[in-house]
Amino acid sequence: MTTKGDSFSDLYTVAAERMVAGGAALGRLGDGRVAIADGAIAGETIELSVTKAAKRHVEGRAVSVDVPSKHRVDPPCAHAHALGGRHDLSCGGCDWQHIEPSAASAFRRDIVVDSLRRIGKVAEPEVVVGPELDASNYRTIVRAGVADGRAGFRRPGSHDLASVDSCLVAHPLAEDIVLNGRFPGASEIEITVGARTQERLVLVTPSPAAADAQVPDGVIVVAQNGTLHQGPQGYVHEVIDGHRYRISADSFFQCRPDGADVLVDTVRTALGGALDVPGQRLLDAYGGVGLFGVALGAGHHVVNVEANPSSIADAKVNMAESGAASYEVVRSNVEDWTPEPFDVVVADPARRGLDQAGVDVLAATGASTLVLVSCDPASLGRDARMLIEAGFELGQVTTVDLFSQTSHVEAVSTFRRMKS
Repeated sequence: MTTKGDSFSDLYTVAAERMVAGGAALGRLGDGRVAIADGAIAGETIELSVTKAAKRHVEGRAVSVDVPSKHRVDPPCAHAHALGGRHDLSCGGCDWQHIEPSAASAFRRDIVVDSLRRIGKVAEPEVVVGPELDASNYRTIVRAGVADGRAGFRRPGSHDLASVDSCLVAHPLAEDIVLNGRFPGASEIEITVGARTQERLVLVTPSPAAADAQVPDGVIVVAQNGTLHQGPQGYVHEVIDGHRYRISADSFFQCRPDGADVLVDTVRTALGGALDVPGQRLLDAYGGVGLFGVALGAGHHVVNVEANPSSIADAKVNMAESGAASYEVVRSNVEDWTPEPFDVVVADPARRGLDQAGVDVLAATGASTLVLVSCDPASLGRDARMLIEAGFELGQVTTVDLFSQTSHVEAVSTFRRMKS
């Protein structure tokens, strides 16, 4: 059914069937076209304001709910987009604040299952939900834009900034910098907090603006070009799974320490005893600062392959304290690295996943067990299909809700080489 709406668009009544990657709900119009509805929840009947229309589908935002889901809640953050509110004034950081957190975990699992079935061609994937994590005050890595010297967050689908006086998901040590820091001449900042060490760092872009940054006491200030403007060094430390890690301003690290704890423990479980015997050869592919190599490598021979120079420098420091029988940190893209024999591979690629080149290299190591950490359901589906074609069998997949209040999901998957 179609009714004439305001001058912006028509309104369509849509019955939302399921949640899809990207956070929207999918339904169908009366004419058979697929409808992708931001702000809707599976099981609801909503009124959709269309922002994009094509021959076979429409996209838009839910502006009202005729039949609400039992999982719908009022967004707990005052800056989140409220149904029927001014979309152009809200913060775009948390797209699932309208979904009760435990239900959101189940929806994320459903998205992963769908991707493995549809893209990965896995008929009956075994996907379980990992431990529940706090849904607020958790983010220790926070990126923000800057306007007139003050930090703010991007509006939905825009580069414009929403000014905020609080942030539901930021760790209090990071929120303090967002609210009370001043960054004249800056366009962006990235905050890194060691929640368990109380150390704080802010990376300022562009570089000249770092010299004028005004931040709370004890905060390290680093320019985009690596120049240290305030503090004893250009890095902080965090403690994960009982191990202390150095994290530099330009290095990647997980966005919450409790989530990193769960990731390490989930990978350890996924290995299923593959590292129980000392002296195994462990490849930490896309190894970053050495999260998995350090936590899992005690008594083993560990090679960390990583392309980012800052992460490599941190990994060398972190691996030196790991208790590994031996270790090597190799600067290379995994896809360009010449594979060597390994018993076990842990791979944590960027959002695009392994792709065929990465699969080919990792398969050539001869490892009998490969644990893949994926941060995008679609890339997981593609990688799973290629790894199966390369001779691996997919075991259990565990979802980890690192990004509470959002649709983003991390998944840890076990692949074991099939015997020929």
